[in-house]
Amino acid sequence: MNENISNSNPGGKLTSSPVEKKNVSGALVGNACILIATIFWGMNVAVTKALIPEWMTADGITAVRLIGGAALMWIVSLFVKDKPIEHHDWIKLFLGGAIGLFAFIYLFVTSLRFGSAIDISIIMTLPPVFVIVMEILFLKRRPSLMEYIGIIVSFGGAIVVIASSGSGSSSGSDKLLGDLLAVASTICYAFYLVILEGPTKKYRPSNMLRWVFLFAAIPAICLIPGMDKMPILATTNARPWVEIGFILLCPTFFAYFLVQPAVKRIGSELVSIYQYLLPVFATLTAVLMGIDKLHWVQVAAMVVIVAGMILTNLAKSHETKPTSTAGNGK
Repeated sequence: MNENISNSNPGGKLTSSPVEKKNVSGALVGNACILIATIFWGMNVAVTKALIPEWMTADGITAVRLIGGAALMWIVSLFVKDKPIEHHDWIKLFLGGAIGLFAFIYLFVTSLRFGSAIDISIIMTLPPVFVIVMEILFLKRRPSLMEYIGIIVSFGGAIVVIASSGSGSSSGSDKLLGDLLAVASTICYAFYLVILEGPTKKYRPSNMLRWVFLFAAIPAICLIPGMDKMPILATTNARPWVEIGFILLCPTFFAYFLVQPAVKRIGSELVSIYQYLLPVFATLTAVLMGIDKLHWVQVAAMVVIVAGMILTNLAKSHETKPTSTAGNGK
């Protein structure tokens, strides 16, 4: 019966088992991947706002992201071999691409046409709420009380930012419409995380994402008409080209590659929690680019948001600690 503690040291102190070390390292990798992706997405809010409508239309940016992203995903997949997609996963990939990815990016970019960068970034903290709702309705999951508290704390911080960012910030032509479109986009992103959580644990990013982006690029083709009249095509200014290049490579290509290993290691709910950091990076980028101004109330609210995210992260860690498969039985 004592053979299982043979890894303890001579002094009687137990050392971590290989499985525990693997779980810890996997969690670190997963958190690091989604943190980098969130930084890219936060910067993307301000950069996209800078392009609309001076240089590009919302339809144009959406088409470039999805069609260009699909092309990059397929190029990468040519150098990576993986197992074929199982028949019952095709519907998930189709829905994740055509609804989750296409609708999310299209509604998000369009919302920036009407709303302000900071307001939209705050609304993008809502996916964890919708992920939990979807898991309760469809996966019969019951979050812990500590997770609920973390969500409420972070959501409260988001409300404070929304309430305080109206004065002194650059508003869009129809702020309410922009906010509503942003809320709709967060629902689509939560749907993307939940429906693709299963496939992300089976397939490599290059194998899964090439199909997800392909299914998202098909409806994006309808957005191409009129792109030839965008001002960016007639300018010699390098800035808008650098900005659209950043949008295509970092928040689209690299970020989505990072999401899959993150979901695989720490789950879709915890990945969605990182959305609470998005307004921090979005606001910093917007201020540095001169798009918006930062107020001390927003800083305080963002601290609350991060605190709530950390609390929920800890709750998720305690929940998955007893066994290596806890929280993954979705």
